[in-house]
Amino acid sequence: MMSEMSVVSASRATAAPGVTDPFRPCAVIPVYNHEQPLPAVVARLRAAGLYSILVDDGSSAGCAAVIDQLAQQTGVTRIRLATNQGKGAAVTAGLRQAGALGFTHALQVDADGQHDLDVIPTFIAAARAQPLALICGRPQYDASMPAGRRYSRYLTHIWVWINTLSLAIPDAMCGFRVYPVGPTLVLLAERRLKPRMAFDVEILVRLAWRDQPMRWLPVSVHYPVDGRSHFRLLEDNWQISRMHTRLFFGMLIRLPVLLWRRLQRGMA
Repeated sequence: MMSEMSVVSASRATAAPGVTDPFRPCAVIPVYNHEQPLPAVVARLRAAGLYSILVDDGSSAGCAAVIDQLAQQTGVTRIRLATNQGKGAAVTAGLRQAGALGFTHALQVDADGQHDLDVIPTFIAAARAQPLALICGRPQYDASMPAGRRYSRYLTHIWVWINTLSLAIPDAMCGFRVYPVGPTLVLLAERRLKPRMAFDVEILVRLAWRDQPMRWLPVSVHYPVDGRSHFRLLEDNWQISRMHTRLFFGMLIRLPVLLWRRLQRGMA
């Protein structure tokens, strides 16, 4: 909702490089109190030639000041949500802004610096080669991953496989992916998705139900020792569990279509 946010540097956004190119990618970065790693993330995105939309999800004054400073750079704009609404709400706002600015694809990047940004060119090239596909990160974790997160992710994998009747989604929780903006905004206009951590999972399942093409590429993930995670172990896992239950009943409604689709592909 535009009444809940403000946008700066919009004039620079409309003059983003490559506006005559039918493939126009940008980056959407949800930010909530990640003022320390954020400047380096933005620098890497700018070096990769990506226009950056920073979504301030009700951050502290100190982080907001850093975001404002970054938004003064060419090729960077910011949206500010009045209150903290969650990662999903921030990504949704960023994707809508990307569509309003005429971008065709949006690379979702976490602000905490946990993803290997060296793979940005590979992901963007894959999106250009398959513009209708959602290019998803398949995380390659190192020893820094907390054990509790590992177990909860595996449980989510199982639920996603059940709710899509497919093993085609190897990881639905990685927040590093390139969305085709058009079909994604159609879904977001028709469905109100969970606004917090469950968003990354729910949007993939619902796009899979719509037979959205997806491609998976590896991305290394490292959890910094001094990093700040906003994943609430009990509350977010509870919300994710409720989402899986709701999606399960949605899968049952779509069961004939999903089974017919699998049958058709098996016969192809």
